Amino acid sequence: MSPALGPSPATDDAAVFTVEGGRPLVGRVRVPGDKSVSHRALLLGALAVGRSVVRGLSDGDDVARTAAALGALGAQFDGDTVPGSMVITGDAARLHEPAGALDVGNSGTTMRLLAGVVAGRPFTTALTGDTSLSGRPMDRVAVPLRRMGATVQGRTARCFPPLTIRGGALEGIDYTTPMASSQVKSCVLLAGLQAEGETVVREPVLTRLHTEELLARCGARLREFEDDGGGHVVALRPSVLTPFELDVPGDPSQAAFWVVAACLVPESSVTVERVYVGRGRRGYLDVLARMGANIEEVPTTGPGDLGATADIVARFGPLQATEVHAAEITGLDEVPVLAVAAACASGDTVFRDVGELRVKESDRLAGVAELVAVFGARAEVEGDDLWVHGGAGLVPGALDARGDHRMAMAAAVAGLAAGSERSSIAGWSAVDTSYPRFAADLASLTGARS
Repeated sequence: MSPALGPSPATDDAAVFTVEGGRPLVGRVRVPGDKSVSHRALLLGALAVGRSVVRGLSDGDDVARTAAALGALGAQFDGDTVPGSMVITGDAARLHEPAGALDVGNSGTTMRLLAGVVAGRPFTTALTGDTSLSGRPMDRVAVPLRRMGATVQGRTARCFPPLTIRGGALEGIDYTTPMASSQVKSCVLLAGLQAEGETVVREPVLTRLHTEELLARCGARLREFEDDGGGHVVALRPSVLTPFELDVPGDPSQAAFWVVAACLVPESSVTVERVYVGRGRRGYLDVLARMGANIEEVPTTGPGDLGATADIVARFGPLQATEVHAAEITGLDEVPVLAVAAACASGDTVFRDVGELRVKESDRLAGVAELVAVFGARAEVEGDDLWVHGGAGLVPGALDARGDHRMAMAAAVAGLAAGSERSSIAGWSAVDTSYPRFAADLASLTGARS
């Protein structure tokens, strides 16, 4: 596990980003294509028999790692005429053992989902990553894959990367996820596509539905229903997938940074275009609405759209404290920037049961509390709960993001809301994994020079 974030000084000037606070954000912005959808579109395109076309892919390093890994397994990728578009020629039966280990960088999504794909193929695959990813446990996917018949090896009982997976001859299982994780669900379903019999995944708490949405688009034999306790259940039988076309919607986790920034900086008005606002991904919008945020959703539709998309219009206005439960924020990706909003709101906000933040790219639970403190507010961790005390107003600060892209961008939002002086974020290069254009988009919205 990476060390917690903190206000230690930067030593790599090239990786330091400076934010000038107090400038209103005005205009329209298109965030990168949704990372979760992009990963899954590439994976299912590689499994589908024929040519799939995906437009608007996320341009971050994480998704590029997924494409590179699938290419090493035998899928064919050709760039379309439009930037961010890809033509994928795939077929699960044509995937083969890679010549060497597949390096997925910092992308936990790539490692967990790809593990499900290769678990269904009759060869051995090694998956490796960077130092940060090598400290993140993979037992949560190793356990169900082993039950299905795959051999999965990693370091210690927690199965830390690198992973070695020997796949093939899987059998479907009935599996209840022990934690809310769309990555675990997706891993099991991707393996289940290639297993004998039916694979059932039961979620006591609903997580992102993109895998189910895309499987349905590919013609998979899939059923979704609620169990007697109201939990979400997905049942999947082995399927030959058909090719598809898809326009990837804007990533709501990236949109959240601009939405919160517009809510916090006086005189701001920002429209974030074509963002996914469907069930399982709109929790941050619902939380902000409960805090009194001035937000409007204008629905958009198109022939290649996936689920609900909308233009989100956010404007400056006062916020009030609320109580946030982990089940509202699937994946917890928006918690860091919501904590910045909470620090600027009146009253005390509590984030309940967010202990899962400890095993993200950094220990985000401790890190968020420290980020809030760096910018002059107060926060503390009590067990798995995070308390943020608002009302005091933010002041400029300096933070070392230590390889965590979401913490870096949340700190940038805090810097924007911290008066008219400058704040600095070290370790900014981590943002390239998910939102390489962030600095340019910020400059456009604030009228600053990029």
